Amino acid sequence: MLVFAFFMFLPLVSSFLMSFTDFHATDVQQPFSVKLVGLSQYAKLFDDDQFRKAMVNTALVVVAGIPLTAVVALALAVALNTGITRFRSAYRTGFYIPAVTSIVAVAMVWRFILQPDGLLNDMLGWVGITGPDWLHSTTWALPSLIAMTAWRNMGTLMVIFLAGLQSVPAELHEAAITDGAGPWQRFRWITVPLLRPTLLFGTVLLSVAYLQFFEEAFVMTQGGPLNSTLSVSYFTYNQFGFGNYGYASAATYVLFLAIAALSVIQFRLLRTKD
Repeated sequence: MLVFAFFMFLPLVSSFLMSFTDFHATDVQQPFSVKLVGLSQYAKLFDDDQFRKAMVNTALVVVAGIPLTAVVALALAVALNTGITRFRSAYRTGFYIPAVTSIVAVAMVWRFILQPDGLLNDMLGWVGITGPDWLHSTTWALPSLIAMTAWRNMGTLMVIFLAGLQSVPAELHEAAITDGAGPWQRFRWITVPLLRPTLLFGTVLLSVAYLQFFEEAFVMTQGGPLNSTLSVSYFTYNQFGFGNYGYASAATYVLFLAIAALSVIQFRLLRTKD
């Protein structure tokens, strides 16, 4: 409890109180001399064009990334659970490797793929399409990072979904087959309802991760071009770097409220009904 209080609870409370002050790096030596500014830091955030851009980018990552990752991960889990029998362990390992690989190593691979003369544009050239400069385009930089993020995270979600699928009683599927239910009907009316707790767990974890989208943009694009890949976490990181501790703390708690709100919505939509 002492360790938790010192390393978790105390910093959380301190940062929350800091968000109501004008605390800057120059105030570190005299922390009690800072001025209370109430909610003005929060109001300033929503007047900040850069922060609004970061919120839009983060929302796009969540709205596009979660369905993409969840659908691909669920499809892979179903295939590994029922359709693929040979080399199943090798496939599971292969799909999970990106989740445990260093972001720097992943970034180097994806930079090679996405550069103007890289692998992806070479493949597009085979069918007569001239690919863009993916990471330096304000149109394509964020979708490229979303694709990379989904690729990195689908292995983790696949393992979670696979565990859930293996807990579905085979007797229910056998009874449904006897009653004449096809594969899609069994999936829709047996697998998905029994998988709701697993879907909830996986999507909440994914939502928390995607709302804190940072590493990919930090390594690959540094938030550019023209802030097109700037996220709320990256914006907060920059503000701490600029010494605007009170302002950065306010941004952190706006992100916290977004994570809490999205989690509540997911619990209401996906929780198991009695």
